[in-house]
Amino acid sequence: MEKRDAKLKCGVVGVGYLGRHHARIYSELDSTELVGVMDNNRERAEEIAAQYGCRVFDSLDELGDACEAVSVVVPTDLHAQVAMPLLDKGCDLLIEKPICTSVEDAEKIARKAKEKGLIVQVGHIEHFNPVMAFMEEHVNAPRFITADRLAPFNPRGTEVGVVLDLMIHDIGVVLKLANSPVVRVEAVGVDVISPREDIANARLQFENGCVANLNVSRVSMKKLREIRIFQPGTYMSLDFMNQKGHLVKVNRAEVMSQSEITSVEVPIEKAEPLKVELASFAKCVVDKLNPKVGALLGLHALEIALEITSQINKFRVLNGGVGA
Repeated sequence: MEKRDAKLKCGVVGVGYLGRHHARIYSELDSTELVGVMDNNRERAEEIAAQYGCRVFDSLDELGDACEAVSVVVPTDLHAQVAMPLLDKGCDLLIEKPICTSVEDAEKIARKAKEKGLIVQVGHIEHFNPVMAFMEEHVNAPRFITADRLAPFNPRGTEVGVVLDLMIHDIGVVLKLANSPVVRVEAVGVDVISPREDIANARLQFENGCVANLNVSRVSMKKLREIRIFQPGTYMSLDFMNQKGHLVKVNRAEVMSQSEITSVEVPIEKAEPLKVELASFAKCVVDKLNPKVGALLGLHALEIALEITSQINKFRVLNGGVGA
């Protein structure tokens, strides 16, 4: 392949809390140039543009004409509205998770990207966490997975329930680790502050026998992002947030009483997951590679999340909640 000398021209639509970091990282990476940003809040866009030395765009058409690759970091219910015009302009996209709020919109984006020969990467950031890299190397026959993701309340993200806001991360992770079709979904959830579920539990059963239990809350007093995986001869407990954990191995003798159990700290080299994710996206765009988390994986995670949400809404109506 011919060597590319110029940096990849990148833009960001939506420069709130998370979009600001997309802009920062594009301005820092050796492989990318931050061309410009766009936001409904003009003052915010000008602040970020001044900080990272780029311009402010007033329309998606203008941004699309100036950029080769764009991060879509607007509220989830606006993803399709922003993504489709940018795909028409020939831009490769990184769309923050979840890909959309509906399967129909997600399929529309996936079809358009395929027609245009463009990349759509979905921002399931934990797939780029060094913890995930360790699990991908050591998880080969998971039988039970439990994940806990807790966060204090933040109005940002409440255009969707906690399943699409936070649990979607762990759905994407367990789909990858189990590597098997989901055959059964059970879920419950409760609205505490927002009109949608703020606390939820889901149990996913996979065709290969693996079971995943996911707990999530956005009304917690503390932050927590942990996962535990059990498979024959191995147990691991890992912390996504602090990028650490331990691995327990069992050397099973013929008689279980003779088993030897050893526990070791997991050797994880820490890194900023978002920077790893955007660097990977840029490389996929330049080298025309399939992204680690493409539109189809994003769509699959969305389908499971929407099934969980549907069951939660039925549960809430039956128990006197407002529904959705």
